[in-house]
Amino acid sequence: MTMTSTLAAQAREASTATPAPVVADQGAWRGAIGLAVLTLAGFGFLYVLAGVGIGQALFPTTANGSLVERGGHVVGSTLVAQPFAGEGYFQPRPSAASYDLMALAGSNQARTNAAMRERIEGARAAIAQREGVAPAAVPGDLFTQSGGGIDPHISPEGAAVQVARVARERGLGRDVVEQLVAEHTEGRQLGLLGAPRVNVLALNLALDAAQGR
Repeated sequence: MTMTSTLAAQAREASTATPAPVVADQGAWRGAIGLAVLTLAGFGFLYVLAGVGIGQALFPTTANGSLVERGGHVVGSTLVAQPFAGEGYFQPRPSAASYDLMALAGSNQARTNAAMRERIEGARAAIAQREGVAPAAVPGDLFTQSGGGIDPHISPEGAAVQVARVARERGLGRDVVEQLVAEHTEGRQLGLLGAPRVNVLALNLALDAAQGR
């Protein structure tokens, strides 16, 4: 038998051999795709929709940003600090982000930073002059910036040091302003967490309401 005949015979045998078995996925791909679709639909849409619905049903004010309206206009949020123009208003903590919601941040300066120490001493002196007190009497939260830059609260001490100025500028008795501060002083959460605090926006709005503004 020649070489050509041998090759031809081998080719015929190969062509008549049993074909290789086809690997079937037994539905594995369908299951994987179905699971992916259900996961995306469930956790990417239905879960979010349920969370939003429950929030709107049970806590509508909080879910919408704790916005405060006066005369049909939004004047602020009890969750966000904002500066107030005029000596007749309580002032919030200073903000490294200039109270910009799109730039929330602290100064990221260490206590050893000379620029930070200079800024703090300058702020303390300016507040002491504004309130007519000694620099040592100015509470720390009034001249230090919060980590987020929009802390809406000040300490009761931070409010107390501003009472005389606000009362004088508004022509109110000091006892009247002190009473409003006391009414808007929030206690510790659950009686244990955090510290007593005063929401500056709520207090200033109460002052305006007391004078029919």
